[in-house]
Amino acid sequence: MMKKTCLGFFVAILLCITSSTAYAAAIQIKMDGVTIASDVLPEIKYKRIMVPLRAISENLGANVEWSNSAVILSKNDMNVIISLNSSTAVKNGEKMPLDVKPYMKNNCMFVPLRFIAETFECNVNYSKLAVTVDTKPFLIDGVQVKTTQLEYHMIMGGVVQQVYGNAYNEAIHHIFVKNKGEKVEAPTNYSWNLNLDIPGSYYKNGQYEFLDQEGNRLVRFDVYSLIRSFPSELLTGYPETLIHDAYKDEWFLFRDKAIQSIEHIIGTAARNGFLTTISNTVV
Repeated sequence: MMKKTCLGFFVAILLCITSSTAYAAAIQIKMDGVTIASDVLPEIKYKRIMVPLRAISENLGANVEWSNSAVILSKNDMNVIISLNSSTAVKNGEKMPLDVKPYMKNNCMFVPLRFIAETFECNVNYSKLAVTVDTKPFLIDGVQVKTTQLEYHMIMGGVVQQVYGNAYNEAIHHIFVKNKGEKVEAPTNYSWNLNLDIPGSYYKNGQYEFLDQEGNRLVRFDVYSLIRSFPSELLTGYPETLIHDAYKDEWFLFRDKAIQSIEHIIGTAARNGFLTTISNTVV
C-alpha cells in the first residue's frame, strides 16, 4: 500500500513538472500580429513575465551590444544600459526601476516585460500564452507607413520585397535621414546596369519606397555605388556611395556603413517573418 501511495505521489509530481514545463514553453512572442521565431521563449519568474531581451529589442528596431556584464540598447536618440543582477536600468542618463533583476539563461539576458513597454513606449500584454507587443504607428508627414518596399536587380532579373512592422520601417527611414550627407550634383552616368564603360558611373544597388496603407508612395530613396572596374587614378574625387531622394530629385553623399545597417535590419526582419517577397525574376 505504501509503495502504491509513493508511486502515485511520484507520478503526480512528474505530471505537475511536465505540465509546468509545457506551459512555460508554450508562451510565444507576437509583435504587430507576427509570431516571432526564437529559440528562447518568455517565461514566468517571481510572478512576472520575463522576456528574452535580444529577440524583442531587435524587432523593435534597437541595436543590441554587450559590454562586460551589461547590454547597451541604442535606437535613434535613445541609449539604454541594462546590467545583469541589477534592479535598475539607465535610459539616457536616467534610472529606471526593474521589477525583477535581469538574468542569463541559454546565453540570453531576460528582462521584465514591463521594462520593454516602458523603454520602447509600446503596448505590451500577456494573455492566452502569448506576449503581444503592439508598436506605435510610424508616420511620414503625418501619414502612417505600412511597409518599406525594397527593389534590387541582379545580372539576370530583379527582386521586389516588402518589410512590415512599424519599428522596422522607422529604423530604416531613420538611417536614410541620419546618414544623408552633403548635397551634391547628380552623377553624369547612373543606372541599374553594371556595364557602364565610363569612369565615374554609378550602379543603382537598391531602391527603397515607403508606402502608406493604400500602397501610395510617400518617399523614395535610391542608393548608388561607384563602379570600380576602372584604374583607381580615373576614380579620384568620385564619392563611393550616393543617395538619390527621388521625389525631390536631390542627390546626397551617403555612408557605406549605413547600407550595412539597413541590410542588417532587413535580415532581422526576414528571420522573424516581417519580410515578404512580392516578385523574383532572377534566373
